[in-house]
Amino acid sequence: MTEEHMVNQSNNLTWQPAAIGQEQRHALNGHKSCVIWMTGLSGSGKSSIAMELERQLYLMKIRSYVLDGDNVRQGLNRNLGFSPEDRKENIRRVGELAKLFTDAGLFTISAFISPYEEDRELVRSMFQSGEFIEIYVSCSLSVCESRDPKGLYKKARAGKLPDFTGVSSPYEVPAHPELIVETDKLSLEVSVMRIIDFLKGAGFIK
Repeated sequence: MTEEHMVNQSNNLTWQPAAIGQEQRHALNGHKSCVIWMTGLSGSGKSSIAMELERQLYLMKIRSYVLDGDNVRQGLNRNLGFSPEDRKENIRRVGELAKLFTDAGLFTISAFISPYEEDRELVRSMFQSGEFIEIYVSCSLSVCESRDPKGLYKKARAGKLPDFTGVSSPYEVPAHPELIVETDKLSLEVSVMRIIDFLKGAGFIK
């Protein structure tokens, strides 16, 4: 299939409006929806925070779902590698998926390294003002490397893992995140409560 044919096909597509709107879903759920986009180095604690946050939201009867980097790459994005181009496409796809989940009325918790500011800002542009909450899960490289829960830093240092963020590939710290959680200083429980307090202050949790 040629690129021109693909473009012509897309020109023939029309967005099908939903019969039920986002506000109606909010009313049914009893809460608003948003995407909680956690970014940070491997080993910084993104997945652990995401899972505990989801558990706490469940106890508060808030509908949520976690999009985890490793999980998504085993299905939706299994055809992507870790080159800058593939990383960009990985984040774009996740952004589109998070947008659908948020439109469905869920708290969408995204846990991805998402190392490039440009890619994160692209995802932010997909959402209405206030719906995209960027959380920088801050943790020093030395602490992340000392944790190394998956043995990835060891492989990267040995040259067995090219394009590894923090070692052979850059990580761009968010310029203006909504919240910073320093996981090399805070416990998991305190980190999650910081996020919940922010969500309460922003009016997403009553």
